[in-house]
Amino acid sequence: MCPSCEGRALSDFKGRHFEGETVLWAVRWYCRYGVSYRDLEQMMGERGVSVDHSTIYGWVQKYAPEMEQRLRWQWRGPRSTSWRVDETYVKVRGEWAYLYRAVDKFGDTIDFYLSPTRNTAAAKRFLAKALRGLKDWEKPHVINTDKAPTYAAALAELKKEGKCPEHTAHRQAKYLNNVIETDHGKLKQLIRPVRGFKTRETAYATIKGFEVMRALKKGQARAFNVTGDIRGEARIVERAFGIGAGALAEAVQFISGRLDLQAV
Repeated sequence: MCPSCEGRALSDFKGRHFEGETVLWAVRWYCRYGVSYRDLEQMMGERGVSVDHSTIYGWVQKYAPEMEQRLRWQWRGPRSTSWRVDETYVKVRGEWAYLYRAVDKFGDTIDFYLSPTRNTAAAKRFLAKALRGLKDWEKPHVINTDKAPTYAAALAELKKEGKCPEHTAHRQAKYLNNVIETDHGKLKQLIRPVRGFKTRETAYATIKGFEVMRALKKGQARAFNVTGDIRGEARIVERAFGIGAGALAEAVQFISGRLDLQAV
């Protein structure tokens, strides 16, 4: 590890009783496999890591949002300008909150937003977030939604403000949203073991981890997955926190190893 990366890794996990690699291991597993905190406590115990489930919860709350933010530029790049937008429900302190989500026609995650309300203002905040930071050629030509009038009103306001391209068409065809409905179901499999969130802040922090790990699982950061497998996926996360070699050094090492095997 280079000195600057080592320093960054130390500062990210300063004050922790466990090494950064162990912390990220737990956060990744929780956000990728849909297990409870108590189950993960036992799974880590089998590997010789004695850590309480409440400690793992704290790790997820701190590092899942960091993971999503640091990897955002790697996983977030729509392959299609045809979007599918919909919202699903998440229980927060016994009440339903609304998780707005967008995927492209191939099912790749574009963005998400947790809101306590389901109205035009919430739809507008979500769509503005989804459009923010995209290159012109990445912005949607078509956005497909259900027949809720809030989306049409939100898109009209965003176009008027210059935040959404004028040429973007709004389509309302229920069958076209099958791809996002299926993706909702897979995300819900991760959320189910939580059995309800206590606050919207903790819900959103956890969901950020779920969403980024779903994106990586779908191969959305494939260009940064040096080995093209599950270990390469883990290394994407670790590199974001300065753990281990950089992507270039890792790629050189991987290619050298392959060449050595071929020479045998």
